[in-house]
Amino acid sequence: MANEPESLILPLLREIRGEIGKTSERLEEVERKLDKLESGQKTIRQALTADTMMSKFVTGDFEERIFELERKVEALTKGQ
Repeated sequence: MANEPESLILPLLREIRGEIGKTSERLEEVERKLDKLESGQKTIRQALTADTMMSKFVTGDFEERIFELERKVEALTKGQ
């Protein structure tokens, strides 16, 4: 009687339930890791955006200074 299909069903279902529990724990761990990676990528994207904006600001400031110097040199050369 111990080998009859009815006596194997409950242990099999318990084993399946245990495996499902392990799988859901693994999925939760993977989700946590993915969230952490996405957060890191977002931080990197924000840093790159800030760096790009700062570069544009510095370049713009530099171009303004060059323009002013060119204007002064032109005024000096016209004055001679």
